[in-house]
Amino acid sequence: MKSGQLRCPDGPSMPPADRSNGLVADKLREAADLLEQQNVNPFRVRAYRHAAETIAELGPDVRDIVEREGNKGLMALPGIGAGIAAAIEEMLRAGHWSQLDRLRGTLEPDRLFQGIPGVGAALATRIHDALHVDTLEALEVAAHDGRLGSVPGIGPRRAAMIRGALAGMLGRARERPAPPAEEPTVEVLLEVDRHYRKEADGGGLPMIAPRRFNPRGEAWLPVLHTERGKWHFTALFSNTARAHELGRTRDWVVIYFHSDSHPEGQRTVVTETRGALAGTRVVRGREAECRAQQGETRAMALA
Repeated sequence: MKSGQLRCPDGPSMPPADRSNGLVADKLREAADLLEQQNVNPFRVRAYRHAAETIAELGPDVRDIVEREGNKGLMALPGIGAGIAAAIEEMLRAGHWSQLDRLRGTLEPDRLFQGIPGVGAALATRIHDALHVDTLEALEVAAHDGRLGSVPGIGPRRAAMIRGALAGMLGRARERPAPPAEEPTVEVLLEVDRHYRKEADGGGLPMIAPRRFNPRGEAWLPVLHTERGKWHFTALFSNTARAHELGRTRDWVVIYFHSDSHPEGQRTVVTETRGALAGTRVVRGREAECRAQQGETRAMALA
């Protein structure tokens, strides 16, 4: 194994109708082990291990709890917060866990999106490369806030079809889901972006070997786990087809975030190439806030 390379075997697929406690607990333990290797705060590692023991020692099948009580039933269990509850729901629904796939370097959102009725391989790639989302939940938000309609080949009718399909796949009522109640500020996201790029340039971060665009299996993708206040962050350079095509694999930074009371969200930070913010780092989807921050920074400099 090359120095700094983190390896682990792919986990088993989740059986659709079997007792799931052991498999869920195993995935939580594996995530804890990988996070520990990647230098995460020990408290977070312990939180995953505590949750794993809670699930492993449950009397009833965790799948039955989710079917009867949903997210609230999970969060009533010891050591299960909003983020871990959402992770368990994803494991049971999809048979995999995006965060664990990301830690392994095996995340393949294109294949995940191809599971949506009416979304083929080419469209799945366009969605991923245009929106920088890699979970069904993140895509659902984009489908309702207008970003999905900006993807080439997706008109109003197809966007409505995808929204309906996602509602069914995620087990939601066919109504507009509430947007995330809270996200980190753009100032915090940009600070995490600066921290990540500085550490990556200095060679001070653990490396993972992504499966995509990496035929030799080399560990080249630096990963940062950090915290700011109540928020936990993971930052990586974008490994999308579009980033490789445009030579932006060392520019586009995908930042994942969650807290004990908020499920995972994500944003992408890029160097803007046009307009008033050209040459500056901006958070995609929150450009207006970045412009306001730039204005405040300039005003303070002139004061």
